[in-house]
Amino acid sequence: MRTGFAYTSARILLFVAAMGLLYLAGARGLLLVALALVVSALASYVLLSRQRDAMSAALSGRLVKTRRKAAELKARLDEGAAAEDTDDPGEAEAAAASTPAATGEAATPSPASRP
Repeated sequence: MRTGFAYTSARILLFVAAMGLLYLAGARGLLLVALALVVSALASYVLLSRQRDAMSAALSGRLVKTRRKAAELKARLDEGAAAEDTDDPGEAEAAAASTPAATGEAATPSPASRP
């Protein structure tokens, strides 16, 4: 967070400085803003590469940490779901044994199919 704030502040300062210099050089209006954006972007690309790398590393670290937490949460959820599925194996066997196909009984015909 601190690195992102420092980088953003430096970019804004470069933009304001470019705007001031271009104003003194005679640029006005929309031309002033457009030139200031271009000049400050080029200057920040050259001058702020170290801060940009630091910010990128900080964001990457946060992303890795978030992905690790998400993987741990998914593993815990899968473990809980597996525990629910195997909570009482006898109950599942009893339900499967009581079906007509499992007991060998014929299914009751529907009233429409009776002669």
